[in-house]
Amino acid sequence: MTKKSLKTFEDLECWQACTEVRRFITELLKSYPKDERFALVDDMRRTARSTTHNLAEGFVRFHYKENV
Repeated sequence: MTKKSLKTFEDLECWQACTEVRRFITELLKSYPKDERFALVDDMRRTARSTTHNLAEGFVRFHYKENV
């Protein structure tokens, strides 16, 4: 995939893979016990979300000082 064929962050293979992992984790967390809801489950849910969010944010950022 060339850079010109990338129109949005959703075209990135790594974003697509992270989205699949995020869906998998979401389904997995449904089977965790209720007492883990505010500890491990919350951390895993936020971590899964942050990967796709960070890739999307990084895709649109371009400043020459960041690439030095």
